[in-house]
Amino acid sequence: MRRRWYGPGGAAVVVCVAVSACSSLPERRDAAEAEVSRFEQALDAGQHDRLCAALAPTTREELEQSAKSRCDRAIRQAVEERELPAAGAVRGVEVYGDQARVVLEHDTVFLARFPAGWRVTAAGCRSRPQQPYQCEIKGR
Repeated sequence: MRRRWYGPGGAAVVVCVAVSACSSLPERRDAAEAEVSRFEQALDAGQHDRLCAALAPTTREELEQSAKSRCDRAIRQAVEERELPAAGAVRGVEVYGDQARVVLEHDTVFLARFPAGWRVTAAGCRSRPQQPYQCEIKGR
């Protein structure tokens, strides 16, 4: 089964549902949701080191390059300047293979699964009709 959504990279992300992957779909969904909860808790607490640890490698790299500083300083700047919204409650979690989208009341977070677990590829994202998501924190 193929699904399509317009993710933070500007192009349609197409992935196949791999039900027979290393864990079941409900387990992957729960793990993605738990990672977003940890990310949002770190955001609320101003724990920039935890936020950096939650980012996917390319997202972290993009953040550091655009701010021309280390991740902890860059994430602090991103949070302060962009005023990321308080996310609110989870409204839905969609997992397609090693990609996930977690929709919250006031935010959408995209993740990718790595050997060490789920990592945030984009956050502070809002949907735009017939266009890619607009994200405050994103990788390439």
